[in-house]
Amino acid sequence: MRTQVCIIGGGPSGLLLSQLLHLKGIDTVVLERKSRDYVLGRIRAGVLEFGMIELLREAGVGARMDRQGLIHDGAFIALQNRGFRIDFKKLTDKQVMVYGQTEVTRDLYEARDEWDAPTVFDVRAVNPQGIDTDAPFVTYLQGGKVHRIDCDFVAGCDGFHGVSRAAIPADVRREYERVYPFGWLGVLSATPPVSHEIIYANHPRGFALCSMRNLNLSRYYIQTPVDDPLEGWSDAAFWDELKRRIPESAADKIVTGPSIEKSIAPLRSFVSEPMRWGRLFLVGDAAHIVPPTGAKGLNLAASDVRYLYHGLTRHYLDHDDHELEQYSEKALARVWKATRFSWWFTNIMHRFPDQSEFDQRMQETELAFLETSRAAQTVLAENYVGLPY
Repeated sequence: MRTQVCIIGGGPSGLLLSQLLHLKGIDTVVLERKSRDYVLGRIRAGVLEFGMIELLREAGVGARMDRQGLIHDGAFIALQNRGFRIDFKKLTDKQVMVYGQTEVTRDLYEARDEWDAPTVFDVRAVNPQGIDTDAPFVTYLQGGKVHRIDCDFVAGCDGFHGVSRAAIPADVRREYERVYPFGWLGVLSATPPVSHEIIYANHPRGFALCSMRNLNLSRYYIQTPVDDPLEGWSDAAFWDELKRRIPESAADKIVTGPSIEKSIAPLRSFVSEPMRWGRLFLVGDAAHIVPPTGAKGLNLAASDVRYLYHGLTRHYLDHDDHELEQYSEKALARVWKATRFSWWFTNIMHRFPDQSEFDQRMQETELAFLETSRAAQTVLAENYVGLPY
């Protein structure tokens, strides 16, 4: 098989890149390790930055998002039993949208169905080769047979545990990591959200988050030790602990119910440099991970897609490789800024195992300053709605 761009990974970043390139007449093939049903069954992020919203519209997959997505003008920051609101719209003239990653992925797959896009599922032993030459190719195993795709470029959109990053020589890669000493216990429930906007809560017992996927589907999180046994958390125990950590005004009116999905996610900050090696380009979680505090993960993948999409379009349509050559530098500049924001927000909102009373007071003081400083609120809002591309 021959294509122009071989995309490893059939999640939202790989699908979005393929969709955008298709609209420019550039051929792609997407390889996915799991089945389509498995990909669509994953529960992931749900807050879209302004820039990602525009990119999905540009890709022609924004219609259902615009009908069903929930526009948020701000978010609430809670400190024990009180809180304040950050007004994104007032401070930046931009908004964010709550629209689940699963729904984004579904819209992209439905768009692929319309143009009968080449997608290969259930692949094994994917191996990008010749990426430092002018003739790269990708081999994979399916149905007991080895297949080969010859291509011009390879886009590694296969996540943190994928094969793409490892294809860059170890003596070339430089990796930076911060593993946090806690996780997020998340519950999805078929209940109305407790608030019309997201609540981030700092509490001496640990962080909590009240979010949503739609008007009848809520997503709640509490900070726990990352090695906490999941079976030790009954639904009742989760709701009781969540109520302790959020303001009484929210705890008194929260609607609880059986969990549809429950899991504990570890938190880490991770960046791998460079994001390009020869004809291989890393996109999204293949190159960087951020803690979910601040909702940057999916949005960072979208900004990578935008840079690579523009670079490949210039290469094929204008015979200009300048943007491709600048891909890693431009993407990493934005990645590090978003990583800084997620790291900062995580540090001021969570309870660390070795945290002293002094440390807790510093967090409280920083949040008190944030409450009263328009400049500090503007910095948070600018980062939350998404830094410029």
